[in-house]
Amino acid sequence: MSSISSKGSSRAPWITYRPELKVLDCTVRDGGLVNDHQFDESFVKAVYESLVAAGVDYMEIGYKNAKRFFPTDKFGPFRHSDEEAMRRVVGENKTGLKLCAMADAGKSDWKKDILPKKDSVLDCIRVACYVNQIPEAVEMIVDAHEKGYEVWCNIMAISTVNENEIDQALEVLAPLPIATITVVDSFGSLYAEQVEILVKKYKAAMPGKEVGMHAHNNQQLAFANSIEAIIHGANRVDCTIDGLGRGAGNCHTELMLGFLRNPKFKLRPLVEVIQNQFLKLRQELDWGPSIPYIITGQRNLHPRAAMEWRESDKKDRFLEFYDKIVTDI
Repeated sequence: MSSISSKGSSRAPWITYRPELKVLDCTVRDGGLVNDHQFDESFVKAVYESLVAAGVDYMEIGYKNAKRFFPTDKFGPFRHSDEEAMRRVVGENKTGLKLCAMADAGKSDWKKDILPKKDSVLDCIRVACYVNQIPEAVEMIVDAHEKGYEVWCNIMAISTVNENEIDQALEVLAPLPIATITVVDSFGSLYAEQVEILVKKYKAAMPGKEVGMHAHNNQQLAFANSIEAIIHGANRVDCTIDGLGRGAGNCHTELMLGFLRNPKFKLRPLVEVIQNQFLKLRQELDWGPSIPYIITGQRNLHPRAAMEWRESDKKDRFLEFYDKIVTDI
């Protein structure tokens, strides 16, 4: 089942589309967690140009995180997304693609590093926080809005947060100038029924704001859960080309564009960039579903342990990982 256009037939909704539904591609930002954002600028430019040609609405080009936490001798330029680095890739971005960067609560010098919108090529700031960081996130949201940006908020690892805490967090965020509030399945542990509950909760608590979905693919449910969120009214969806992202990766942009049926979206540019750029990258980097990620996803655990295992000389010793993680055997 696909999304339903207000003018479409309820008997065959999969042949229609919802024009207000927007796609945010976070390939460079989330994918950079696989290699400390050590991407060649030619790769970032190829991703940018493919997204422009494909008609994607937003590109998250990287983080706005502090160099004191992420030093430049270890982390690539899109961990910090300085103006000079971004403009080398996108120029003045005179396209229909909106550019975003993510600022993490507790990891960003946002007061000085996020410039006024008039001085930046960015259009949107996505504030990311854990539920215990809501007080700082409130300040960050107000600051970014006052600087002229469209502001989104991502409450991370929502699968680990109890219902009362979610309700209180949404109550605090509701009056703020947030354009989109995103359901973030950081651990890839959610099922369709949980996605439905969360999307409906966010929509009810945040009237007048859009709800988004950011799904990880630990249980190979990222695409299905993104569809589920759309069915229940989410009008913003995150995805990445070829699923490139931390650990098991994300919902695939190429899958999402095909599902949405909006004629403005073009699949060929993504197929081209996957062939020309991502096939090579797969020979260097490890991402996508595997047994260790399935185990952490099913147990609602951070994929950190699985990531470390996949980077070790034990990467394919799945049974040993299972016995290490699972204690109720």
